[in-house]
Amino acid sequence: MADSLPDEILTALQRMGLFGATGGVRLTGGVSSDIWRIDRPDGPICVKRALAKLRVAADWQAPVERNLYEARWMRRAAKAVPDAVPRLLGQDDETGALAMEYLPPADHPLWKDKLHAGDADAYFAARVAGALARIHAVSAADPDTAADFPTDAIFHAIRLEPYLLATARAHPDLAPQLEALVATTAATKRALVHGDISPKNILCGPKGPVFLDAECAWWGDPAFDLAFCLNHLLLKCVWSPFAQDRFMACFIAMSVTYLNAVAWEPRADLEARAARLLPGLLLARVDGKSPVEYITRDADKERVRRVARRLLLEPPERLAEVRLAWMKERAG
Repeated sequence: MADSLPDEILTALQRMGLFGATGGVRLTGGVSSDIWRIDRPDGPICVKRALAKLRVAADWQAPVERNLYEARWMRRAAKAVPDAVPRLLGQDDETGALAMEYLPPADHPLWKDKLHAGDADAYFAARVAGALARIHAVSAADPDTAADFPTDAIFHAIRLEPYLLATARAHPDLAPQLEALVATTAATKRALVHGDISPKNILCGPKGPVFLDAECAWWGDPAFDLAFCLNHLLLKCVWSPFAQDRFMACFIAMSVTYLNAVAWEPRADLEARAARLLPGLLLARVDGKSPVEYITRDADKERVRRVARRLLLEPPERLAEVRLAWMKERAG
């Protein structure tokens, strides 16, 4: 059933030169944006508009100008891996809206949905890692990219504060460790970072993975993107425990493929940063401002806390250490 298009969306479409909207449907699942499928005579498009206050229980504010940088990330990523992003159709500064190609779910299923069903393909995880590493590598080779992403404040507001610093407030005894992760991440400037590499933002397209929702785009630490996605593969073991061996195979495939592609800095340095970030992100998904919706049982939350606390107090150097500690806790 078609919904009435808000005046702001219609005005944004006109400013982007996208005339002729005949209707639209508000899509579900947007925490940080309003998302619409807009019908036009030449076919549907997708329009998203950034929200100033995100749809979570905590008070989480974020600058709406982040869509400008999402559009810039899409353009850069498309040059590095042409099929890894939807085609960008326009961006409107005034409303914080951008328009892009609409990719039908029938042939672009969401990776999160497939993982929940236990369809965890290590080959696809490796393709995600390969595309991500390529985007990082191309940007790292062009440090002038940094000037287009003066987004330290946005990244802090959307990622570092709600995930790591909010978790530090929930666990004061771990505040030194979590605050140190924030300081290291904020100070590391290597490549163009997506900032939300999550299965909910990755489509399984006919030509490979397609990345969505680069609202956190930032010139910074590529280890954040790797750790952020690996964290979700760990947590999916709680959601769909029958497939945990397949999730761990995806974890290994993603880690190995990505690290083998790192040439812009010593691989061991990047791996150590990702490995140390992972327990902080694990803990953040139960005690930060954006807890995952599928971990609801107290016993499951406590298991996440136990492994995260151990690793925060004894920081790992290798991603395999995190995986083995997680599996040991799961087995116990």
